[in-house]
Amino acid sequence: MGWMFNPNRTSQQKFCPDLLADRPIRRVSKAFPLWVVVSLLGPALIGGLWSMSLAGALTAFFWASLVRICLLHHVTWSINSVCHTFGNEDFEVRDKSRNVAWLAILSFGESWHNLHHCDPTCARHGALKGQIDISARVIRWAELLGWAWDVRWPDERRLTGKLTGLREVSLGSMTRADVTKPGDRTAA
Repeated sequence: MGWMFNPNRTSQQKFCPDLLADRPIRRVSKAFPLWVVVSLLGPALIGGLWSMSLAGALTAFFWASLVRICLLHHVTWSINSVCHTFGNEDFEVRDKSRNVAWLAILSFGESWHNLHHCDPTCARHGALKGQIDISARVIRWAELLGWAWDVRWPDERRLTGKLTGLREVSLGSMTRADVTKPGDRTAA
């Protein structure tokens, strides 16, 4: 987590000028410290009022504030450490990103990290058969409700060309069996 304290931060002006120009987003960003305090102390207040005791407030603070944040950060950091060390590489990438199935539910599908690095603008990271991707489902619902648009979903033709062929995988109707060499792009 040392990267969080690196003074050489990524340029917001270069990589997200649209977000910087968006007034509601700027308002939310400025209010971030307030929301941190509310999300930490709110559960304690509710727990204390519910039980009418300090023990209830402290219990709620521990479970609904500290444990919640600890779990969230550990899952998030696991994606950036575990998923670059262990797992399957189903798509060709320039780095060491991998897919880690046991983190899929906790990370809402973010642990299908290999596709995220292969196709970073794709709304779905778990595009292969059997890969649970809760985030993609939420994005799809937002799209159906009109809250999201121009969503980029996996393209079978584009992704087929990027499969490593190291193991049998399928994307919808697409299947590619093991090949003799990892660099061979011919279908088996």
